[in-house]
Amino acid sequence: MGVVILGTGSSLPDNIVTNKDLEKKVETNDEWIRTRTGIHERRIAQKGEHAYILASRAAQKALDVAGVTAEEIDMIVVGTISSHMIMPSCACMIQKELGAKNAFGFDINAACSGFLYALEIGTKYVQANANMKVLCIGAETLSARTNWSDRNTCILFADGAGAAVLGHVEGERGILATQLFSDGELWKLLYLPGAESLNEDLREKDLAGAFIRMEGREVFKYAVRAMESAVFKVLEESNISIDQVKLLVPHQANIRIIKKLGERLGLPDEQVFVNLSSYGNTSAASVPIAMDEAVHAGKIEKGDLVLFCSFGGGFTWGAALIRW
Repeated sequence: MGVVILGTGSSLPDNIVTNKDLEKKVETNDEWIRTRTGIHERRIAQKGEHAYILASRAAQKALDVAGVTAEEIDMIVVGTISSHMIMPSCACMIQKELGAKNAFGFDINAACSGFLYALEIGTKYVQANANMKVLCIGAETLSARTNWSDRNTCILFADGAGAAVLGHVEGERGILATQLFSDGELWKLLYLPGAESLNEDLREKDLAGAFIRMEGREVFKYAVRAMESAVFKVLEESNISIDQVKLLVPHQANIRIIKKLGERLGLPDEQVFVNLSSYGNTSAASVPIAMDEAVHAGKIEKGDLVLFCSFGGGFTWGAALIRW
């Protein structure tokens, strides 16, 4: 049974924040940011642009491309760590916005790997019922969870959403393999505390705020190895060699990570899709935004073998191989 991506879509805030703009907020400069991260600018949400709004815009574009109506969607699964509210879920708010009245929905917290986790879950549902249509979404407004006085993190994170519609078609096309992993022992390298507890007995000591904390050098070290291992595992499972792959679409976290990963996989720069310079790290939205842009740029065509990989806080990481 072939579980395929019928359509993709993405949505980004119009508000562009450049490295020069950040020079006015923290002690940093454009050259320092570009040389260490590869980021030139990022999109930051403005009034009313909550994660579910960006997600709904991306989802509607994906539905239009797929030729599927909102009422035909059976399930909505959303990777996010920055939902507008804890309850209801981002997925339920998206359902409302789209009018997907026949769908059930839920969120996944797998940080930057959220979209790949969503893709795996959606694939399993369609494999179990070929008539299902599933919306898989990665959506974030990390600007709401970023310490804008911390130059180590505020230069990285940004907002956006990407979506894919999954369905079944006969033939060799489809999602060939997915490998997902996590390691809770590494949680302190990249984490996001919740709001202060209203139960004093459960209140964390010295909680400075509900924003992202990261040990950048350690994250780099683990991220490259983790994604490389996951990629080779999906290739092995599918009996596909790396030289058969048309394009790698990695998580857009840091240009040094992406380049090092490409080198270790033996892929030339032209086979590794990068849009990091324009959007920064959008966490769970990163891979689906890049996927949608690659499709519209003609870099992914029917029949191509495409690799996706990501890593994120938790630690979580994974890879997926798709015959488009």
